[in-house]
Amino acid sequence: MNAEATDPQVLEPVAARAWPAAETAAIGGWRLHASSGFSGRINACWPVAAPDRSIEAAIRFVEAWYAKRGLPPVFKIVDRGAEPAALVSGLAALGYRPRTETVMMTGPLTPAADEAVRLSEQPDDGFRAVFVAANPGAAGDADERLSALRQMPQPRAFARVELGGDTVGIGACASEGPFSGIFAMRTDPRHRRQGVARRIVGALMAAAADAGATNAYLQVEADNTPARRLYEEAGLTEAYRYRYWRRF
Repeated sequence: MNAEATDPQVLEPVAARAWPAAETAAIGGWRLHASSGFSGRINACWPVAAPDRSIEAAIRFVEAWYAKRGLPPVFKIVDRGAEPAALVSGLAALGYRPRTETVMMTGPLTPAADEAVRLSEQPDDGFRAVFVAANPGAAGDADERLSALRQMPQPRAFARVELGGDTVGIGACASEGPFSGIFAMRTDPRHRRQGVARRIVGALMAAAADAGATNAYLQVEADNTPARRLYEEAGLTEAYRYRYWRRF
């Protein structure tokens, strides 16, 4: 795997385009994303490169931009990113602290087509049912994620596994050039540890390969050991980590 496939300067913009926010803005190399306030990636500022103003002025702009939308200002800081050390020290001085350590995993596609995994070009009602089952009481979270899924760029694929007429596992992928991102991996809690997620990953990688991609990437929380083990078995390894900085 070449260095580009693990470079945050390459992968971060690709990942942002694959998981679209409801609203975006930019100040130089900082990308601002806002939706309904649930999914971290589409409700945070990504400092991919240098801003077009001083760090202090850029932070003030970000804070005001999110305040206008009724959202807390959040910064997604990559451990191998290009942002200056002054950004982290500036955020810390303002009371921001890191949380939700997340791993970006990448690797060559290992396709495993599976006739039992249904593929489509749009997410259906089964997707929402699994989102809600995986996070009871969070209907707003499910609806925000469904909105992002519907806006994912082509080529893309939505995968689901059914048992007894009910959708019990879901996932999606969106490809851009050699890269295909895997998103929205969820399994109904009643059907976990039955190989559902493994089958979905294999089918999504097969769809990505058909779309011309050669490498997969995905984001998983660092403390989600079962999911990380599953993705490692699919051939993905850690490329870098990031954390969300916000006030507490």
